[in-house]
Parts: sequence; C-alpha cells; structure tokens
Amino acid sequence: MTYRATERIQAVEARRIELDAEVPFAQLRRAFEEQVPELDLRLQRGLLDQRADWSTLTRMLEGPATHGLVRFWTGDPSAVMRVGGVDTASVGYLVGDYATAARMYRHDAGTLLYAPLRVELHAARGGRTVLSVEQPSAPLRGFGNNKITQAGYELDRKLGDLLEDLGLPRPSVLRV
Repeated sequence: MTYRATERIQAVEARRIELDAEVPFAQLRRAFEEQVPELDLRLQRGLLDQRADWSTLTRMLEGPATHGLVRFWTGDPSAVMRVGGVDTASVGYLVGDYATAARMYRHDAGTLLYAPLRVELHAARGGRTVLSVEQPSAPLRGFGNNKITQAGYELDRKLGDLLEDLGLPRPSVLRV
C-alpha cells in the first residue's frame, strides 16, 4: 500500500560540542553515570498506573542533581567495534527530562527528534576522554516557535550545569 504524504525539507543548525578532557575514560564514564542516573522505569510504571498528576510525575522522575537530567538509554558499541577492528572504548547516552521535553512537545511533537539529548564519550590518546554533544538550542530554534526556543536554552543551561558538575568547563556556547 502507498500513502500520500507531503514532503517538507527543513535545514537545521547543528553545533557539536567536543570537550577533550584530561581524565581516563572509565573515570569520566563512572562520574557521568553517577551524575545522570538511569530512569527508574519501575517507578515510572507505578506512577502511571496510579494516575499520578504531571507535577508528581516530573518531580519523581527527574535526576537528583541540580541539572535534573536522567538517562533514558545507554549504548556501549565497544565490543562490536572491536570485532570490526577498532579497539576504542566508547559509550553513548540519551539524556533529558520530561518537564522540558513536554514544554516543547505541546507546541510541536517533532521536537522529540532532539530531546532527549544524545551524549557520546570515547577514549582518546594519552589517557584522555572526549565528550561530544550537540548544543540543544541550535536545532530547536529551527522550529520557529519562541516557547520551543526558550526550552532549548533551558536545555543548554542544564547541559552546562551537568558538565560543570562533572568537573568539566562550561563551553562558551552554553554560557547563556
């Protein structure tokens, strides 16, 4: 079966932030996972089953640190890449928070393409680690909606807070 569809092509701004840090991969990974805990799916299911209100749901599911971010997913491609001939430790994450995502989603569900945020860590030469992430507000400005843009800037702030909590410098593009 073939469906009719209208095609829209939207150019999107992207700003990849890379922090090449003087810290071993395992140490930064451990710190990141402590600062950004895994989403408690059991708690989430319980809250939904109890029909918790939005305020309770977002408060109970946010991360414990000042940035409030949680990990929705963790992926470690290292073993597969090793089979492919590359022996570099790496891990990717999807991180975010429900409250900020919902502020954008109510204006355009397509914002979920950019929230949660994708963060990647990989080992580098000399015992260093590279943390890569796209600046959250950059692609979100492309929706042309001030409420979405403001939520993007809030994600910039949360990301900057997280990086500082990890002992890393706040990148210049996140100093808003």
